[in-house]
Amino acid sequence: MTADPLALNPVTGIAAATTDLSKVYGRGDTRVVALDRVSIAFREGEFTAIMGPSGCGKSTLMHCAAGLDSPTSGSVRIGTTELGGLTDRQLTQLRRDRIGFIFQAFNLLPLLTALENITLPMDIAGLHPDQEWLERVVSMVGLAERLGHRPAQLSGGQQQRVAVARALASRPAIVFGDEPTGNLDSRAGAEVLGFLRESVRELGRTVVMVTHDPVAAGYADRVVFLSDGRLVEEMVQPTQDRVLDLMKSLGARSHTG
Repeated sequence: MTADPLALNPVTGIAAATTDLSKVYGRGDTRVVALDRVSIAFREGEFTAIMGPSGCGKSTLMHCAAGLDSPTSGSVRIGTTELGGLTDRQLTQLRRDRIGFIFQAFNLLPLLTALENITLPMDIAGLHPDQEWLERVVSMVGLAERLGHRPAQLSGGQQQRVAVARALASRPAIVFGDEPTGNLDSRAGAEVLGFLRESVRELGRTVVMVTHDPVAAGYADRVVFLSDGRLVEEMVQPTQDRVLDLMKSLGARSHTG
């Protein structure tokens, strides 16, 4: 009897990890190394921000870690599950059951209500949401009075709250956010970041967020910095000012290097 490749081991303490992860695009003169042997672990119940200059590999790292893109070499694990050993069907199931996604574009269906958008991934999979959990998530993001509204009847901030609730509704092991506040004004962005931090503190989720914004990074428990496809720095208990200072320092180093 073979082991279930999607089996969970609840005692690992690591929600996701990459080992010697590399991603190369093109070949010859057009060859670009987006990631260069990146090894990183995202601990359970922690909010991590990934930062770095444009083109440093932030989104590529997140997409590979989330199983949305395949690495050229190296490995990715969600919990103890090695993604490279999964069939397409198993990978789809893993993304559905154990990973939540929040993107810069809200990606809501205009004809569906907020509630229908939140539960859509589970509806497609033929799954029933845990009603108590769903109510807790909806309450946390402050949408209880807006569940019957369609996206056009909601502000940008409210639409991204729907996207956050959708990512959390299936009780995923880890939530990945790619510039989740990039389309929001500062007030709405702060609300969404507060909800993400609360989902870690109150709901025990693990959140990994790509951002270029030091203010957003200040909400995280730790920040990791990429440059030219490599991990170059890590900061725990970040603040906006400390992140900004380190970004300036890294920028100065790259110009003198």
